[in-house]
Amino acid sequence: MPKHRHFIIHKPYGYLSQFITNQKNNKHKLLGELSDDFPENTMAVGRLDVKSEGLLFLTTDGKVSDYITTSGGVEKEYYAQLDGAITAKAIDELRTGVEIGFDGKKYITKPCKVHLIDSPNFKARVKKIRDERHGPTSWISITLKEGKFRQVRKMTSGVGFPTLRLVRVRIGNAWLNDLPVGNVEEIDNLIELIS
Repeated sequence: MPKHRHFIIHKPYGYLSQFITNQKNNKHKLLGELSDDFPENTMAVGRLDVKSEGLLFLTTDGKVSDYITTSGGVEKEYYAQLDGAITAKAIDELRTGVEIGFDGKKYITKPCKVHLIDSPNFKARVKKIRDERHGPTSWISITLKEGKFRQVRKMTSGVGFPTLRLVRVRIGNAWLNDLPVGNVEEIDNLIELIS
């Protein structure tokens, strides 16, 4: 039986978190374009939407993927650039739970950690984000143990501060740190990495 393989990548803006698509005339890039070394049956562990960037795990082991995405105990931290200067009231609302739409139903997000941060030193995104001339922006760190479809974006919009840029910086104890955009690194064990 072949040994499972695991990778960490810094997913760039504009890439789908998948290797194949059934969409005709797909204009987005796929993860397989980042490396020729991915074995067959490599899958993303969780997802980042096409506009989001940051830390993403890949594996050939479905049990590892399931543990990280469904155990409910693995924190995922994001840095979000928001449209406007976020208020303390909005931060409190994010912390305690926000009503969002999910699967055609209303859903109240679980309590999470949120705090205001200084602008991080990320490289400029490929697609330019509006600058301060068009009004103020602010950055928050938001740490969740759940991961509904576009959850962070829906949460920040729900409190009146839409997300302009979203970067996942941490999964468990694994940090994005200085991993270059688009870079792929093979690692021995994802579970040890996040523990």
